[in-house]
Amino acid sequence: MQTGEAVTLVHGEEELLARTRHLFETATDVACAANDLGTWTMRQEPEWLDTAALSRRGEVRVRKIFRPGMLLDPVSAQQVATARDRHRAQIRITTEDINETIIFDRRLAILAGDVRAGRRSYSVITQPEVVQGVTSLFEAAWVSATDLALYDARIAEVRELAPRVLDLLAQGAKDESAARILGLGVRTYRRRVAELMDALGAESRFQAGVRARELGLV
Repeated sequence: MQTGEAVTLVHGEEELLARTRHLFETATDVACAANDLGTWTMRQEPEWLDTAALSRRGEVRVRKIFRPGMLLDPVSAQQVATARDRHRAQIRITTEDINETIIFDRRLAILAGDVRAGRRSYSVITQPEVVQGVTSLFEAAWVSATDLALYDARIAEVRELAPRVLDLLAQGAKDESAARILGLGVRTYRRRVAELMDALGAESRFQAGVRARELGLV
């Protein structure tokens, strides 16, 4: 562990859990931003950031922002919908780049870092000015993000086609051939590919394949 004046750098989920477990026992406002469901998953304590555990405590506001690529996986999409419907979490989707962050009561922030040697690093920040800056970034992302129900309805058809489209892209199939295989018009197929790339945050078809593998979609 490395400690600065108001920033503590911890390595691995176990150390992070040990330092922050008490925050979930007292926080009344939890804001979370993540690319997918895996970033804040604590293997040692499955309910570390479980929405159900938080909601059982009573009046706790839980807001979560996710990147849309997660919704391409039917299992993840269902888990997020369950968190919204059963446990009163407010969930929005953004296509913008986000810092993977948790903020407690606007007074402490945790930023997820890189994964090295199988362990992710996390910065635990208590300096008020820095926490305020991180909170402002989250609030800006929250305002511009799309409600989960609206975005999920928009991406539902793309999610259904995603495995087959990704497979055809991996095979290098020409658009005309791929469209014919899927029973789509060429323009419709290209639109679906563009929507898939947008959901994955990819600027090229090759990058879309790489990102899909990172998310476990292929």
